[in-house]
Amino acid sequence: MSVVAAPDFWTSIFRGWRGRCPRCGAGSLFSSFLKMQSNCPSCGLALEPFRADDAPAYFTILAVGHVIVPMVLAFEKYGDQPPLWLHALLWLPLSVALALLLLPRIKGAVIALLWTQNAATPKPATGESTPLS
Repeated sequence: MSVVAAPDFWTSIFRGWRGRCPRCGAGSLFSSFLKMQSNCPSCGLALEPFRADDAPAYFTILAVGHVIVPMVLAFEKYGDQPPLWLHALLWLPLSVALALLLLPRIKGAVIALLWTQNAATPKPATGESTPLS
């Protein structure tokens, strides 16, 4: 494992968007569709402390909503009030497909953002636990 210089902010975000390690850009962030690897296979960067949690889902819903809703409204206005079954036939599969396309990319970008800002999740303290009372 060689020492890799830290890239600039936008390069890291773009690497995360592509599902690559934000530091080296060579290793994969994910071992499956959304399962994050614990370490970069190329440079050894510990990825586990950078937990995206629910942020990618929120950003995906926001993006899908801002794409789909204007199209639904335009279709309703210019489509001479089509029946509801036609709306369901069009917009439900398109919404699901767009969400599945964007979710891993947004998750990678959020992980890269956390890495660039050095916002790692703190490790739980080991040892004796103190009572709350």
